[in-house]
Amino acid sequence: MYEFIKKNIYLIILFIITLSIGFLTFLTFIDKGFIELTDQNLQILLVLNIFLLVTLFIFIFIEIRSAIKNDIDKDGLKANKKYITYFGLFTLIPSLLISIFSLFLFSFALEKYFDKKVTTVVNNSYELARNYVEEIRNKIQSDIVLIAFDTNKSKKFLNDNPNEYRRFLNTQKLIRKVDEVHIIDINKKLLFTTLNNDQSYIPPVDRALNLVLEDDRPLKIINAPENISAAIMRLQNFEDRFLYVVKYLDKNISRYLTESQEAINFYYTVEEKSTGIKISFAIIYIIVVSVLLFVSISIAIRFSSRFFRSINNLILASSSIGKGNFDAKVPEVKTDKDLETLNKNFNLMIDRLKTQQEKLIINERHEAWESLARKLAHEIKNPLTPIQLTIDRLKNKYSTKLNQDNSENFKENLKIINYQIKQIEKLVNEFSDFARMPKPIFRQNNIIDIMEDNIKLLNELDKTIEINFVKKSQQILLQSDKEQISRVFLNLIKNSIESINQRSQNDSNFNKKITIEVNEDNSHINVIIKDNGVGFSNLKESIKNILNPYFTTKKNGTGLGLSIVNKIVNDHNGNIEFMPVEYGAKIKINFVK
Repeated sequence: MYEFIKKNIYLIILFIITLSIGFLTFLTFIDKGFIELTDQNLQILLVLNIFLLVTLFIFIFIEIRSAIKNDIDKDGLKANKKYITYFGLFTLIPSLLISIFSLFLFSFALEKYFDKKVTTVVNNSYELARNYVEEIRNKIQSDIVLIAFDTNKSKKFLNDNPNEYRRFLNTQKLIRKVDEVHIIDINKKLLFTTLNNDQSYIPPVDRALNLVLEDDRPLKIINAPENISAAIMRLQNFEDRFLYVVKYLDKNISRYLTESQEAINFYYTVEEKSTGIKISFAIIYIIVVSVLLFVSISIAIRFSSRFFRSINNLILASSSIGKGNFDAKVPEVKTDKDLETLNKNFNLMIDRLKTQQEKLIINERHEAWESLARKLAHEIKNPLTPIQLTIDRLKNKYSTKLNQDNSENFKENLKIINYQIKQIEKLVNEFSDFARMPKPIFRQNNIIDIMEDNIKLLNELDKTIEINFVKKSQQILLQSDKEQISRVFLNLIKNSIESINQRSQNDSNFNKKITIEVNEDNSHINVIIKDNGVGFSNLKESIKNILNPYFTTKKNGTGLGLSIVNKIVNDHNGNIEFMPVEYGAKIKINFVK
C-alpha cells in the first residue's frame, strides 16, 4: 500500500485538489461557501473544474498505460491481458451504472425538492410565522389605545398618587395582557411604571417620541429591541405625558422567524442555481468514480501481473527445458507465497534435471572414452613387446660389428627408440588407468584432513609458492572414497603450481600464491581453489572442453587428468566449475552431502 501511494503521490494530490474544488463549487452554488455567489465566480470555478478533471483523466490514462506496459505487455501473456480487460470492464460497467442511477436519483430528488406543493408549503409556512408576529405587534396598538382611554378617564381618580397609579397600571397590565406599562414625560423620564425595579426600564428611541408629540394616534415602534413589541401614545388629558407599553415576544418565535427567513432564502437560491448544482454534483461524482476506477484497475493490474507473471515465467522456462535448455531459470519475483514456493521448487527441479543430465552425459562420455582407451591400450601395448625384443636383438647382434663411431651412433639411436617406447608405455598405462578406474568405496572422511595432507605433500614441490588454506571448521565430513578425493585435490593443486611456474618463466616479479577455501553450507560442501598463474584466459571460448578426455594445453600432457577428476567428482554427487579471473584461475567444487 505504501509503495502504491508513493508511486502515485502526484495523482493523489491532484485528486484531492480536484475534489476540493468540486466541493467548493457545489457549496458556492448553494451560497454556503466562502466565495461570493456571482456569475463570474461560478464561471471561473466551472472552468477550473473542467481543467482539473481533464488533467486528472490524462494522469490516470498515463499511469494505466505505464502499468500495462510494465506489468502486462512485457510478459506477453494473452491470458494476462484478457483477465485484466475483464476485470476492468467488470469494474467500469457497475461504476457507470451506479453513476447514471445516482445522477438520475439526485436530479429527481432535486426536482421534487422544487415541486409546486413544496414551494407552496415553504411560502405559506413563512407567511404564517410572519403574520403571527405581525399580529402580535399590531395588537399592541389596540391595547395602548384602551389603556390610554382608561388613563385619561381616570385622571382625577389617580391624582398623581403613586400607589393608585401602580395599582391602576398593574390592573391594565393584567387586563390587556401586556408585560410593561409606563407613563413617561417628554424627556423619557419614568413617572409611573409596573416595574418593581426601575433599573430594568429601557426608554423608547427619540424618533418615536418625537413622532407623537403633536399626534394623538398610537405609534408602533418597529425598531424595538429584539423579541419586544412596543407602542407609544400621547395622553390627551395630561400635559407632556406619554403612555409607553411593552409586550415580550416568545424567543422561539423570533428565532423560528429568522430561521424561516434564512431557509426560504436558501431554498430560492438553490432553485435558481439547480442546473449548476447538478453539474457540480456530476463533476464530484465523476472525479470520485474515476479515481475509484483507476484504483480498481491498478489493483487488478498489480494482482494479475503478480499472478500471471509467475505463470508466464513457468511457461517460458518449461518451453526452454522442452527444447533441451536446462540453463533456463524461473526468475524469483515477489508474489504470493504459494507461487514463490512453486517457482523455487521448479528451479530446484531444473537443477536436479540438469545435474542428472550432466551426470548421464559424463557417464556416457566416460564409458565411451574408457572403451576407446581400453582398445587403444590393447592395440598399442601388443606390438610394444616384440618391438622391445627386436631392439634388444639388434643391439646384441650389431653393436660389436660396427666400428666405434658407428657403434656409438647406433647405441644413441637405440636409446632414443627405447625412450619413446617408454613414453608410449606410460601413455598406455594412463589409458589403462582411465579405463580401469574402480568404483568408489564410500566412507565418512574428513575433507579438512585430506586437504591438509595434500598441501603438506605439494609444499615440497615448490616452497616458493604460498599455499593459504582457509577453513571455518576442523572437521567437515563427506561420504567419499578417500583415495579418489585425495587424487582430485592433488591433481588440482598440482595444476595450480604448474600454472604459477609457467607464469614465472615470463614474469618473476609477483607473489606466487594459492588460496584454498573449504566451506560447509547446510547440505553442501564447497571447495574453492584460486591461484595467480596463467589461468584460463586463452580458453574463454572453449573452457567447457577442459574436462573432455585428451584435451590438454600442456606440451607433454595426455588430457586425462582433469577428465579423471571430473569423473571422480561426478561419482561423489558433485560438480566442478572452472572460472577465469583476472591474474589467475578459480576452480569451484560443490559436493551435495
